[in-house]
Amino acid sequence: MFEKVDVQEAIKRSIQTEKNAMDFYRLGAGHMKNEGARKIFELLAREEREHAEWFWKIYQGGDIPDFNAFMTKPASGESDWLSDFEKLLLPDFSERKALELAMDKELKLEKNLREMAGKIEDPDVRRVFEANAVSTHNHYEIIESEYARLMGMVHETDVNIYVRE
Repeated sequence: MFEKVDVQEAIKRSIQTEKNAMDFYRLGAGHMKNEGARKIFELLAREEREHAEWFWKIYQGGDIPDFNAFMTKPASGESDWLSDFEKLLLPDFSERKALELAMDKELKLEKNLREMAGKIEDPDVRRVFEANAVSTHNHYEIIESEYARLMGMVHETDVNIYVRE
């Protein structure tokens, strides 16, 4: 039923991915001129750090002995989160493009987390991947909502007002 997967390697990659996402959101927040978008990216950076810690707590490898030291290391040049930031955003940064990239990244990450959860036999480890996938989906929804606000679209909280009028 379960595909053979190196669980500890998957956990280690997930810690790194969450750090990469945290670095992406911190960097993005530093470029935001719109206060609402900046606060969203700051919130997401904090939550990505929490996600990395969830994985670190179940990681049995000895190569990341100090979580805080690992998370404060400079951003990795090998991060697709950061390379996409540099390629797509730095030449002509805009909140719109940053939010669009963030939504794309969160959707892909959620899909990967759900796929990995389906391959993990250990229920405790699987739960961490599943919880992270749910939280990642919530990140997508937060970003989508901020995108709609920033672009002047009808916000989901206003839908009932427009439908009734």
